[in-house]
Amino acid sequence: MKYSYIKVRKKSIITPEVQLVGIFFGITLFMLFSTYIFLLFKDYRFTQNRLEIKETITYINKEIDSIEEKILFIEEESMLAESIFTKNIVLKDSIVNMFDLVPQRITLSEANLLENGLILYGITPNKDVYNFMLQAPLRSIFHRTYSSFYPAENGWLNFVSTNYIDVEEDLSIDLEEDGYEEEE
Repeated sequence: MKYSYIKVRKKSIITPEVQLVGIFFGITLFMLFSTYIFLLFKDYRFTQNRLEIKETITYINKEIDSIEEKILFIEEESMLAESIFTKNIVLKDSIVNMFDLVPQRITLSEANLLENGLILYGITPNKDVYNFMLQAPLRSIFHRTYSSFYPAENGWLNFVSTNYIDVEEDLSIDLEEDGYEEEE
């Protein structure tokens, strides 16, 4: 006796609906794991890039320090060259002014420039010409001036004039002008 109009079928836990839900869960889990692995890879690459950037920054900072040292060296050399150039111009002007100071009747045979002085060798017709035409301007420039004469073969006089500037006096004068007094 049959109470049902349909055929009996075997009952299973895996129905098409459960299969569909399982496939969706599988796809979802696959997507989650692949996203997790992708994020791990990206995190690893980010860490590697960060370390490379830190190394690059360290290298660039060392290069910047090296370049700054070179710039300072070049600036110091430039200032030194400018100082030498200025001293050479001053020396050249001083030499021109010195030779302009020498009158036509006096002939210089040698001039030695010292750091704080000048030694002149030459010939003059007599002591008076030397004293009035060369000694007076030299005394106005230098602090100490010494002259010695000896006769030349032609009747004129050879002379040696040593002239010095006292550097210590210049410093004390500058200090006194600034309101400082020299301690004794």
